[in-house]
Amino acid sequence: MTAIVSLAFLPFAFGQGPGRWMTGAPMPSARSEVAVAAVAGKIYVVGGFGAGRQLEIYEPLTNRWFRGAPAPHAVHHAAAVGLNGKLYIIGGYAGGWSPVDFVYEYDPAADAWRKRARLPTPRGALTAVVFDGKIHVLSGVGRHRRNTPAHEVYDPATDSWRARAPVPTPRDHLAAAVVGKRIYVIGGRVDGSYARNLDVNEAYDPATNRWQTRAPMPTARSGIAAAVLNGELLVFGGEATSGTFDEAEAYDPKSDRWRSYAPLPTARHGLGAANVGGRIYVIAGGTTPGGSASSLNEVLNP
Repeated sequence: MTAIVSLAFLPFAFGQGPGRWMTGAPMPSARSEVAVAAVAGKIYVVGGFGAGRQLEIYEPLTNRWFRGAPAPHAVHHAAAVGLNGKLYIIGGYAGGWSPVDFVYEYDPAADAWRKRARLPTPRGALTAVVFDGKIHVLSGVGRHRRNTPAHEVYDPATDSWRARAPVPTPRDHLAAAVVGKRIYVIGGRVDGSYARNLDVNEAYDPATNRWQTRAPMPTARSGIAAAVLNGELLVFGGEATSGTFDEAEAYDPKSDRWRSYAPLPTARHGLGAANVGGRIYVIAGGTTPGGSASSLNEVLNP
């Protein structure tokens, strides 16, 4: 890997809601509609508009960026997760706006990629989470630019997929996270239109293969990112026809209630978020609706 940049953290101060924001070293490239995941204390950013196949790796401990081996394909609106010390990139769009079934695994130790079993339902603007050693891939835009309710689960031990109960509200540009023994799927839009944003919050129980409707997100939005902090699910940013969002809203599954955190210093969409060491790093994203991009790295310190 090649080191790129290192800067000191710079603090922000906001009075609205809990949390304090800082600025980390900016990403070397400006991009949006990225795939972001944490693996072994580092944050991996791949794909999106503006970066082609570049893999950029952020080390919070030193506030430095590195470059890894380029991804096999240039994709945008893909999903990313970290599992067992590896990075997985799933789905997205390639060649313009064609949904793909690509699944690639990146090994940081070898700085190398390998192809894995294809996603059964090709799609972009999807979301994915890890639960109990498996990857749940949820909804998105499938064929004919229509939302798919597909919920497919990948087992890296067998390199195989199986279908589970479909997402009750098919959507895209959504976010998901795991809190406790449930997967929460939040927000998004209908058939790619950010004029049709959703506040939907649906919880999936892997033990029963059933879904349940939970308290809706206060601000309907899409093009969002989510991360978990102290048992709450935080949702950042988004876009609508009126502009981009700076909201940082937190959902507590125990009380089934939402509250607001200090807003993002820079409103944006198509961003990524990851928790490393109890801080949430909110990276990249467009500051205006559509295809804009940034190299921002803003850090929420609770």
